[in-house]
Amino acid sequence: MTKIILLLWGSILTCSWVQAQMDYDVSIAVDTTKMRIGEKIEYLLQVKADSSALVTFSDPPFFAPFEVLEESAIDTLRAKSHYLFTKKYALIQFDSGVYWLPPQKVMINGFTKISDSLLIQVATIPVDTLKQKLFDIKPLVEVEQNYDVITRNIVYGFLIVLLLIGLIYAFFFARKKREERKKKRPPFERAIEELKALERVSPAEQQEFKDYYSRLTDVVRRYLEEEVKISALESTTDELMLKLEALKQSGTLELERETIKNLKTVLQTADLVKFARSLPVFGTTNKDRGLVEEVVIETKEALPEPTPDEIKEREEYHLLLAKRRRKKQLQWTFASLGILLILGFSIAVWTYGFYPVRDSLVGYPTIKLKNKIWISSQYGTPPVKLSTPEVLKRINSEKASPLRFSSGDYDAPFYIDLVFTKKAPKEQSDPSPSEEEMEALQKQKIQELVNGIINDFQSRGAVNILIKEEEITTLSGLPALKIFGTLDYPKKGKDKRVRCNYTTHVFDFDQGGIKLTLLFEKEDRYGESIKKRVMDSFELIKEL
Repeated sequence: MTKIILLLWGSILTCSWVQAQMDYDVSIAVDTTKMRIGEKIEYLLQVKADSSALVTFSDPPFFAPFEVLEESAIDTLRAKSHYLFTKKYALIQFDSGVYWLPPQKVMINGFTKISDSLLIQVATIPVDTLKQKLFDIKPLVEVEQNYDVITRNIVYGFLIVLLLIGLIYAFFFARKKREERKKKRPPFERAIEELKALERVSPAEQQEFKDYYSRLTDVVRRYLEEEVKISALESTTDELMLKLEALKQSGTLELERETIKNLKTVLQTADLVKFARSLPVFGTTNKDRGLVEEVVIETKEALPEPTPDEIKEREEYHLLLAKRRRKKQLQWTFASLGILLILGFSIAVWTYGFYPVRDSLVGYPTIKLKNKIWISSQYGTPPVKLSTPEVLKRINSEKASPLRFSSGDYDAPFYIDLVFTKKAPKEQSDPSPSEEEMEALQKQKIQELVNGIINDFQSRGAVNILIKEEEITTLSGLPALKIFGTLDYPKKGKDKRVRCNYTTHVFDFDQGGIKLTLLFEKEDRYGESIKKRVMDSFELIKEL
């Protein structure tokens, strides 16, 4: 009977569990099943369960081969008889093809529920190579260091540091010295003040007695040395007594015998305490301090009054010392400034080289052009892009004349001239020339260009014109005829003609031609680098 009851209860529980499992539902949805490479799709995972269910989503989710961009928090929505647990994912794929979105696992009350899988089609993006032109990858362009700015910043930095040092010295060290000089008192007042400070000291141990008597004897010795002008600090007790006796006998210092005797007693007691480690009798310290004070006072009274000549000599001497101190301070200031400048110049030369630093400091014309911020602009027809130190200005000319843009003239440190010419339209009736005729026409055309360049140089006063020519390809891939050489030009402000380098690049197009001329002094250290930078920036704009 018991077994029957247990079986009935097991059947009831099993049916309840199965019914509970049937009430749980996992559904998925996406906003699209067809996407393009790099597009985002929204994936929605939703669980339907009752209020008592414990729902756990996979962490982290598995959507390979798709990548998860975003993952939202669980959104819970209450319905009439159940709850909806929703979680959203943003997915992306960068390879074309057809992929299955894998099923997702959800734990409900400890049991696993698995969603369905989805088929997603990822399409490529069509590229029309006929409409969209392809271009080669541009090579790396080496950017040179701006020596002018760096050197100027270093110099300014050192000047600022020196200024700060000067301010710190002026506001702290000099102020401190001025305060010390103000606080400096005459020897007599300073000695009395130190003795008053010793009056508050009560030594108890041997080391304290030693320190006490060292301070006490230093006070009287320093006072005698400064006021009486004898070497008291370096003398022994006996030597000091002999010097005082000699001054008394000579009449220079009229001290009482009792005063000299009292000073000798104090100094002997101090020697016993400092060197023999003796302890004085109680009350001796105050008594000795009083005796030293009497010695200082009587010495002050015994000193003769200085004569006007002595006062004047002292004043002159102090003025002389003050001048020497100021002179020494100025010497140290200028020496420090010189050392810092030399050190800064040496570091700059070691880092960037001698000529860039020197030319930046003295303002070499072409290094200013090289180190300034260059300007990239478009010019003429067909349009070209060119980077130059200064914007090329359009030269006004007659209607029939070619379009010309220039920077400076032949007297400038670096001359740039950009000329655009137009071709006459070809007549359709003209027969096509043979290869030999084409070659002859090409040679004739080159010769005409060379003659035109020579005539232009000669019209400006140039002589000794040497010409070479070669075919080149620019950094941007444009074929060009390079005409280059040297010439002598009478620059303004120069006694003799200056030997200059010139380079003319001729570009031939269907619509017309472009002629770019660069001229600079042959001995210029930075002309070649400026020329290279200008030519590397030359680019034909094919589409606007």
